[in-house]
Amino acid sequence: MPFREIPNLPRRSLLGLCIMGTASLAWAQTAALPVTDQQRATAERVAQAGVPLSELAANAPESHTVKPGDTLWDIAKLFLTTPWRWPELWGMNREQISNPHLIYPGQILLLVKLGGRAQLQLAQQRAGAPGSGADESGKLSPRIRASDFDGNAITAIPLNLIEPFLNDAVVFDTDELATAPRIVATPEGRVLLSRGDLAYARGDLSQATDYRVFRSTRPLLDPSTQEILGYEAPYLGTAELKKPDQDRQLPDGKTEIVPATLMIKAVRQEIGIGDRLSPVPQRSFSRYIPHAPDAPISGQIVSIYGDGLNAGQNQIVALNRGRRDGIERGHVLALWQQGRSMIDSTSDKREVIKLPDERHGVLFVFQVYERVSYALIISVKEPVRAGDRFSQP
Repeated sequence: MPFREIPNLPRRSLLGLCIMGTASLAWAQTAALPVTDQQRATAERVAQAGVPLSELAANAPESHTVKPGDTLWDIAKLFLTTPWRWPELWGMNREQISNPHLIYPGQILLLVKLGGRAQLQLAQQRAGAPGSGADESGKLSPRIRASDFDGNAITAIPLNLIEPFLNDAVVFDTDELATAPRIVATPEGRVLLSRGDLAYARGDLSQATDYRVFRSTRPLLDPSTQEILGYEAPYLGTAELKKPDQDRQLPDGKTEIVPATLMIKAVRQEIGIGDRLSPVPQRSFSRYIPHAPDAPISGQIVSIYGDGLNAGQNQIVALNRGRRDGIERGHVLALWQQGRSMIDSTSDKREVIKLPDERHGVLFVFQVYERVSYALIISVKEPVRAGDRFSQP
Protein backbone atom coordinates (compact mmCIF):
# COMPACT_ATOMS: atom_id res chain seq x y z
CA MET A 1 0.00 0.00 0.00
CA PRO A 2 1.50 3.39 -0.94
CA PHE A 3 2.25 5.98 1.70
CA ARG A 4 3.23 9.66 1.63
CA GLU A 5 6.63 10.69 2.93
CA ILE A 6 6.40 13.85 5.01
CA PRO A 7 9.45 16.18 4.96
CA ASN A 8 11.25 17.74 7.91
CA LEU A 9 10.23 15.13 10.48
CA PRO A 10 12.63 13.07 12.63
CA ARG A 11 13.51 9.70 11.15
CA ARG A 12 11.86 7.82 14.02
CA SER A 13 8.56 9.49 13.04
CA LEU A 14 9.02 8.48 9.42
CA LEU A 15 9.28 4.83 10.48
CA GLY A 16 5.68 4.88 11.64
CA LEU A 17 4.64 5.49 8.01
CA CYS A 18 1.53 7.49 7.30
CA ILE A 19 -0.40 4.55 5.92
CA MET A 20 -3.61 5.70 4.32
CA GLY A 21 -7.15 4.33 4.60
CA THR A 22 -8.13 1.60 7.03
CA ALA A 23 -4.51 0.54 7.46
CA SER A 24 -3.94 3.80 9.34
CA LEU A 25 -6.44 2.79 12.01
CA ALA A 26 -4.91 -0.67 12.27
CA TRP A 27 -1.46 0.90 12.74
CA ALA A 28 -2.75 3.23 15.44
CA GLN A 29 -4.35 0.36 17.33
CA THR A 30 -1.16 -1.70 17.12
CA ALA A 31 1.00 1.20 18.22
CA ALA A 32 -1.10 1.55 21.35
CA LEU A 33 -0.39 -2.00 22.51
CA PRO A 34 1.12 -2.15 26.00
CA VAL A 35 4.84 -2.08 26.67
CA THR A 36 5.74 -2.56 30.31
CA ASP A 37 7.69 0.04 32.25
CA GLN A 38 10.46 -2.48 32.83
CA GLN A 39 10.78 -3.26 29.10
CA ARG A 40 10.83 0.43 28.27
CA ALA A 41 13.44 1.17 30.95
CA THR A 42 15.65 -1.68 29.73
CA ALA A 43 15.28 -0.51 26.15
CA GLU A 44 16.20 3.07 27.07
CA ARG A 45 19.29 1.90 28.94
CA VAL A 46 20.51 -0.37 26.15
CA ALA A 47 19.65 2.12 23.40
CA GLN A 48 22.15 4.59 24.79
CA ALA A 49 25.15 2.38 24.12
CA GLY A 50 23.99 -0.91 22.62
CA VAL A 51 24.98 -4.25 24.15
CA PRO A 52 28.42 -5.75 24.82
CA LEU A 53 29.71 -7.91 22.00
CA SER A 54 29.86 -10.80 24.46
CA GLU A 55 26.05 -10.85 24.53
CA LEU A 56 25.77 -11.42 20.79
CA ALA A 57 25.16 -14.88 19.38
CA ALA A 58 28.35 -16.51 18.12
CA ASN A 59 27.10 -16.52 14.52
CA ALA A 60 25.10 -13.27 14.62
CA PRO A 61 24.68 -12.09 11.01
CA GLU A 62 25.71 -8.63 9.83
CA SER A 63 22.21 -8.06 8.48
CA HIS A 64 18.81 -9.71 8.36
CA THR A 65 15.85 -9.07 6.11
CA VAL A 66 12.64 -9.55 8.04
CA LYS A 67 10.57 -12.26 6.35
CA PRO A 68 6.89 -13.20 6.61
CA GLY A 69 6.64 -15.69 9.46
CA ASP A 70 9.52 -14.13 11.40
CA THR A 71 8.86 -13.33 15.05
CA LEU A 72 10.62 -11.14 17.61
CA TRP A 73 11.75 -14.41 19.20
CA ASP A 74 13.29 -15.59 15.91
CA ILE A 75 15.14 -12.33 15.37
CA ALA A 76 16.36 -12.14 18.97
CA LYS A 77 17.64 -15.70 18.57
CA LEU A 78 19.65 -14.65 15.51
CA PHE A 79 21.43 -11.79 17.22
CA LEU A 80 21.48 -12.57 20.95
CA THR A 81 22.55 -15.55 23.03
CA THR A 82 19.21 -15.61 24.86
CA PRO A 83 16.14 -14.97 22.67
CA TRP A 84 13.89 -14.03 25.58
CA ARG A 85 16.01 -10.93 26.13
CA TRP A 86 13.62 -9.10 23.89
CA PRO A 87 14.05 -5.64 25.49
CA GLU A 88 17.72 -5.68 24.52
CA LEU A 89 16.85 -6.36 20.90
CA TRP A 90 14.28 -3.57 20.96
CA GLY A 91 16.71 -1.21 22.66
CA MET A 92 19.32 -1.89 20.03
CA ASN A 93 17.12 -0.34 17.36
CA ARG A 94 14.94 1.89 19.50
CA GLU A 95 16.14 5.01 17.69
CA GLN A 96 14.37 3.80 14.57
CA ILE A 97 11.77 1.32 15.79
CA SER A 98 9.97 3.15 18.57
CA ASN A 99 7.39 0.42 19.14
CA PRO A 100 8.51 -3.24 19.23
CA HIS A 101 5.20 -4.35 17.73
CA LEU A 102 5.96 -2.46 14.51
CA ILE A 103 8.61 -4.50 12.76
CA TYR A 104 7.50 -5.52 9.29
CA PRO A 105 8.50 -8.08 6.66
CA GLY A 106 10.78 -6.44 4.13
CA GLN A 107 12.68 -4.28 6.61
CA ILE A 108 16.46 -4.83 6.71
CA LEU A 109 18.16 -4.92 10.11
CA LEU A 110 21.89 -4.12 10.24
CA LEU A 111 24.20 -5.13 13.08
CA VAL A 112 26.57 -2.23 13.80
CA LYS A 113 29.60 -2.86 16.06
CA LEU A 114 31.48 0.07 17.53
CA GLY A 115 33.69 0.46 20.59
CA GLY A 116 33.16 -3.06 21.86
CA ARG A 117 29.37 -2.73 21.73
CA ALA A 118 26.69 -3.48 19.18
CA GLN A 119 23.46 -1.90 17.99
CA LEU A 120 20.79 -3.03 15.55
CA GLN A 121 19.66 -0.44 13.04
CA LEU A 122 17.29 -0.27 10.11
CA ALA A 123 19.00 0.01 6.75
CA GLN A 124 18.55 3.50 5.26
CA GLN A 125 19.14 4.73 1.73
CA ARG A 126 21.79 7.44 1.52
CA ALA A 127 20.64 11.00 0.83
CA GLY A 128 20.45 11.86 -2.86
CA ALA A 129 20.31 8.24 -3.99
CA PRO A 130 17.57 7.41 -6.50
CA GLY A 131 14.38 6.63 -4.66
CA SER A 132 15.58 8.01 -1.34
CA GLY A 133 13.16 10.94 -1.38
CA ALA A 134 15.94 13.41 -0.45
CA ASP A 135 18.12 15.83 -2.43
CA GLU A 136 21.91 16.12 -2.15
CA SER A 137 21.53 18.29 0.95
CA GLY A 138 19.55 15.55 2.63
CA LYS A 139 16.30 17.52 2.65
CA LEU A 140 13.22 15.40 2.13
CA SER A 141 10.48 16.38 -0.29
CA PRO A 142 6.91 15.09 -0.53
CA ARG A 143 6.48 12.12 -2.85
CA ILE A 144 4.48 8.93 -3.22
CA ARG A 145 6.16 5.57 -3.30
CA ALA A 146 4.98 2.01 -2.90
CA SER A 147 5.78 0.07 0.24
CA ASP A 148 6.11 -3.68 0.57
CA PHE A 149 4.77 -3.47 4.15
CA ASP A 150 1.30 -4.98 4.24
CA GLY A 151 0.37 -3.52 7.63
CA ASN A 152 0.95 -6.85 9.41
CA ALA A 153 3.67 -6.29 11.98
CA ILE A 154 5.48 -9.45 13.04
CA THR A 155 4.46 -11.13 16.29
CA ALA A 156 6.53 -11.90 19.38
CA ILE A 157 6.24 -15.71 19.06
CA PRO A 158 4.52 -18.05 16.57
CA LEU A 159 0.92 -17.48 17.66
CA ASN A 160 -0.29 -20.48 15.65
CA LEU A 161 1.32 -22.72 18.30
CA ILE A 162 -0.80 -21.38 21.17
CA GLU A 163 -4.01 -20.12 19.55
CA PRO A 164 -5.59 -23.61 19.47
CA PHE A 165 -5.10 -23.81 23.26
CA LEU A 166 -6.51 -20.39 24.20
CA ASN A 167 -9.96 -22.00 24.39
CA ASP A 168 -8.89 -25.62 24.90
CA ALA A 169 -6.81 -25.10 28.02
CA VAL A 170 -9.22 -23.68 30.61
CA VAL A 171 -8.90 -23.67 34.39
CA PHE A 172 -11.57 -22.62 36.89
CA ASP A 173 -10.48 -21.46 40.35
CA THR A 174 -13.44 -23.32 41.87
CA ASP A 175 -15.46 -26.25 40.60
CA GLU A 176 -18.11 -23.87 39.29
CA LEU A 177 -19.01 -26.16 36.40
CA ALA A 178 -20.57 -28.57 38.89
CA THR A 179 -23.53 -26.18 39.18
CA ALA A 180 -23.31 -24.67 35.67
CA PRO A 181 -26.09 -25.03 33.05
CA ARG A 182 -26.05 -28.46 31.44
CA ILE A 183 -27.26 -30.16 28.28
CA VAL A 184 -30.18 -32.40 29.24
CA ALA A 185 -31.50 -33.69 25.92
CA THR A 186 -30.94 -33.84 22.18
CA PRO A 187 -33.35 -33.99 19.22
CA GLU A 188 -34.48 -37.51 18.40
CA GLY A 189 -32.36 -38.87 21.24
CA ARG A 190 -29.03 -38.36 19.46
CA VAL A 191 -26.01 -39.47 21.43
CA LEU A 192 -23.50 -37.04 19.91
CA LEU A 193 -23.97 -33.54 18.55
CA SER A 194 -22.21 -31.86 15.66
CA ARG A 195 -22.07 -28.35 14.22
CA GLY A 196 -25.55 -26.98 13.44
CA ASP A 197 -27.37 -29.45 15.70
CA LEU A 198 -29.82 -28.31 18.38
CA ALA A 199 -29.44 -29.14 22.05
CA TYR A 200 -31.70 -28.59 25.07
CA ALA A 201 -30.30 -27.29 28.34
CA ARG A 202 -31.34 -26.36 31.86
CA GLY A 203 -29.80 -23.90 34.29
CA ASP A 204 -29.21 -20.16 34.46
CA LEU A 205 -28.64 -19.11 30.86
CA SER A 206 -29.47 -15.43 31.42
CA GLN A 207 -25.81 -14.29 31.51
CA ALA A 208 -25.05 -14.49 27.78
CA THR A 209 -26.10 -15.82 24.39
CA ASP A 210 -22.78 -17.47 23.47
CA TYR A 211 -21.46 -20.35 25.57
CA ARG A 212 -18.48 -22.64 25.71
CA VAL A 213 -19.20 -26.34 26.21
CA PHE A 214 -17.07 -28.33 28.66
CA ARG A 215 -16.84 -31.86 29.96
CA SER A 216 -16.72 -32.45 33.72
CA THR A 217 -13.68 -30.90 35.39
CA ARG A 218 -10.70 -32.64 36.95
CA PRO A 219 -8.70 -31.15 39.84
CA LEU A 220 -5.14 -29.99 39.27
CA LEU A 221 -3.02 -31.01 42.27
CA ASP A 222 0.26 -29.46 43.34
CA PRO A 223 2.92 -32.19 42.87
CA SER A 224 4.45 -31.47 46.29
CA THR A 225 1.61 -30.39 48.59
CA GLN A 226 -1.32 -32.12 46.83
CA GLU A 227 -3.25 -28.86 47.24
CA ILE A 228 -6.02 -28.33 44.67
CA LEU A 229 -4.80 -25.43 42.51
CA GLY A 230 -7.77 -25.31 40.16
CA TYR A 231 -10.11 -27.37 38.04
CA GLU A 232 -9.18 -28.14 34.45
CA ALA A 233 -12.12 -28.48 32.07
CA PRO A 234 -11.79 -30.19 28.66
CA TYR A 235 -13.13 -27.77 26.03
CA LEU A 236 -15.63 -29.32 23.62
CA GLY A 237 -16.95 -26.45 21.50
CA THR A 238 -19.38 -23.52 21.49
CA ALA A 239 -23.15 -23.11 21.44
CA GLU A 240 -25.54 -20.20 20.88
CA LEU A 241 -28.73 -19.68 22.88
CA LYS A 242 -31.75 -19.64 20.55
CA LYS A 243 -34.70 -19.83 22.95
CA PRO A 244 -34.67 -19.35 26.73
CA ASP A 245 -36.25 -21.92 29.02
CA GLN A 246 -39.73 -21.38 30.38
CA ASP A 247 -42.23 -22.83 32.83
CA ARG A 248 -45.69 -23.25 31.33
CA GLN A 249 -48.78 -23.33 33.47
CA LEU A 250 -51.09 -26.16 32.35
CA PRO A 251 -54.90 -26.09 32.62
CA ASP A 252 -54.79 -28.63 35.44
CA GLY A 253 -52.59 -26.31 37.51
CA LYS A 254 -49.39 -28.25 37.00
CA THR A 255 -46.17 -26.67 35.67
CA GLU A 256 -44.53 -27.86 32.46
CA ILE A 257 -40.75 -27.34 32.32
CA VAL A 258 -39.49 -26.43 28.83
CA PRO A 259 -35.65 -26.41 28.58
CA ALA A 260 -33.72 -23.77 26.66
CA THR A 261 -32.79 -24.40 23.02
CA LEU A 262 -29.21 -23.95 21.84
CA MET A 263 -27.49 -24.49 18.51
CA ILE A 264 -24.03 -26.02 18.40
CA LYS A 265 -21.75 -23.56 16.58
CA ALA A 266 -18.38 -25.32 16.76
CA VAL A 267 -17.20 -28.75 17.85
CA ARG A 268 -13.68 -29.55 19.03
CA GLN A 269 -14.56 -32.82 20.77
CA GLU A 270 -17.73 -34.89 21.07
CA ILE A 271 -20.66 -33.07 22.74
CA GLY A 272 -23.48 -34.91 24.49
CA ILE A 273 -25.95 -35.00 27.37
CA GLY A 274 -24.48 -33.92 30.70
CA ASP A 275 -21.88 -31.56 29.25
CA ARG A 276 -21.67 -28.15 30.92
CA LEU A 277 -22.05 -24.60 29.62
CA SER A 278 -20.08 -21.47 30.54
CA PRO A 279 -20.39 -17.96 29.00
CA VAL A 280 -17.78 -17.12 26.37
CA PRO A 281 -15.42 -14.55 27.97
CA GLN A 282 -14.20 -11.45 26.22
CA ARG A 283 -11.20 -12.24 24.05
CA SER A 284 -7.96 -10.90 25.45
CA PHE A 285 -5.85 -8.97 22.95
CA SER A 286 -2.75 -8.86 25.16
CA ARG A 287 0.43 -9.34 23.19
CA TYR A 288 2.80 -12.11 24.22
CA ILE A 289 6.13 -10.37 24.69
CA PRO A 290 8.93 -12.71 25.85
CA HIS A 291 10.58 -11.51 29.07
CA ALA A 292 12.21 -13.03 32.13
CA PRO A 293 10.53 -12.78 35.57
CA ASP A 294 11.53 -9.75 37.63
CA ALA A 295 12.40 -11.91 40.64
CA PRO A 296 13.57 -15.49 41.21
CA ILE A 297 10.77 -18.01 40.88
CA SER A 298 10.58 -21.79 40.92
CA GLY A 299 7.91 -24.44 40.69
CA GLN A 300 6.87 -27.73 39.15
CA ILE A 301 4.89 -29.01 36.21
CA VAL A 302 1.45 -30.15 37.34
CA SER A 303 0.41 -32.06 34.24
CA ILE A 304 0.80 -32.54 30.51
CA TYR A 305 -2.20 -31.17 28.62
CA GLY A 306 -4.06 -34.07 27.04
CA ASP A 307 -3.61 -37.73 27.77
CA GLY A 308 0.16 -38.06 27.36
CA LEU A 309 2.50 -39.12 30.17
CA ASN A 310 5.32 -36.92 28.86
CA ALA A 311 5.69 -34.00 26.49
CA GLY A 312 8.08 -32.60 23.93
CA GLN A 313 8.59 -29.42 21.94
CA ASN A 314 5.46 -27.37 21.08
CA GLN A 315 3.31 -29.18 23.64
CA ILE A 316 1.43 -27.57 26.54
CA VAL A 317 2.05 -28.09 30.26
CA ALA A 318 0.31 -26.78 33.38
CA LEU A 319 2.46 -25.09 36.04
CA ASN A 320 1.83 -24.90 39.79
CA ARG A 321 2.42 -21.15 39.84
CA GLY A 322 0.01 -18.44 38.78
CA ARG A 323 -0.98 -14.81 39.11
CA ARG A 324 -0.66 -14.79 42.88
CA ASP A 325 2.96 -15.99 42.56
CA GLY A 326 3.94 -13.24 40.11
CA ILE A 327 3.65 -15.28 36.90
CA GLU A 328 2.77 -13.16 33.84
CA ARG A 329 1.89 -13.82 30.23
CA GLY A 330 5.12 -13.82 28.25
CA HIS A 331 7.33 -15.10 31.06
CA VAL A 332 10.16 -17.29 29.83
CA LEU A 333 11.17 -20.07 32.23
CA ALA A 334 13.95 -22.65 32.31
CA LEU A 335 13.12 -26.36 32.46
CA TRP A 336 15.22 -28.62 34.67
CA GLN A 337 15.68 -32.37 34.54
CA GLN A 338 16.07 -33.95 37.95
CA GLY A 339 19.43 -35.62 38.46
CA ARG A 340 19.13 -39.35 38.99
CA SER A 341 20.29 -41.22 42.09
CA MET A 342 22.93 -43.89 41.58
CA ILE A 343 25.55 -45.99 43.38
CA ASP A 344 29.11 -44.69 43.35
CA SER A 345 30.79 -47.79 41.91
CA THR A 346 34.23 -46.24 42.35
CA SER A 347 33.91 -46.21 46.16
CA ASP A 348 34.36 -49.21 48.46
CA LYS A 349 31.45 -47.88 50.52
CA ARG A 350 29.05 -48.16 47.56
CA GLU A 351 27.47 -44.86 48.56
CA VAL A 352 24.30 -43.50 46.97
CA ILE A 353 24.90 -40.22 45.15
CA LYS A 354 22.48 -37.89 43.41
CA LEU A 355 23.56 -36.21 40.20
CA PRO A 356 22.88 -32.47 39.86
CA ASP A 357 19.76 -31.23 38.09
CA GLU A 358 20.41 -30.24 34.48
CA ARG A 359 18.72 -27.44 32.58
CA HIS A 360 17.33 -28.87 29.35
CA GLY A 361 14.55 -26.68 27.99
CA VAL A 362 12.62 -23.41 27.78
CA LEU A 363 8.97 -22.68 28.61
CA PHE A 364 6.86 -19.75 27.41
CA VAL A 365 3.86 -18.82 29.58
CA PHE A 366 0.80 -17.84 27.53
CA GLN A 367 -2.18 -18.26 29.89
CA VAL A 368 -2.26 -17.31 33.57
CA TYR A 369 -4.85 -18.10 36.25
CA GLU A 370 -4.81 -17.37 39.97
CA ARG A 371 -2.85 -20.43 41.07
CA VAL A 372 -1.85 -22.19 37.84
CA SER A 373 -0.53 -21.26 34.40
CA TYR A 374 -0.20 -22.87 30.99
CA ALA A 375 3.09 -22.78 29.12
CA LEU A 376 4.34 -23.80 25.68
CA ILE A 377 7.50 -25.91 25.52
CA ILE A 378 9.67 -23.82 23.19
CA SER A 379 12.64 -26.19 23.23
CA VAL A 380 13.61 -29.30 25.17
CA LYS A 381 16.27 -32.04 25.09
CA GLU A 382 14.57 -34.82 27.08
CA PRO A 383 10.89 -35.79 27.61
CA VAL A 384 9.07 -33.54 30.08
CA ARG A 385 7.02 -35.15 32.86
CA ALA A 386 4.69 -34.01 35.63
CA GLY A 387 6.79 -33.05 38.63
CA ASP A 388 9.69 -31.65 36.60
CA ARG A 389 11.06 -28.39 37.94
CA PHE A 390 11.18 -24.94 36.35
CA SER A 391 12.83 -21.66 37.36
CA GLN A 392 13.66 -18.21 36.02
CA PRO A 393 15.99 -18.50 32.99
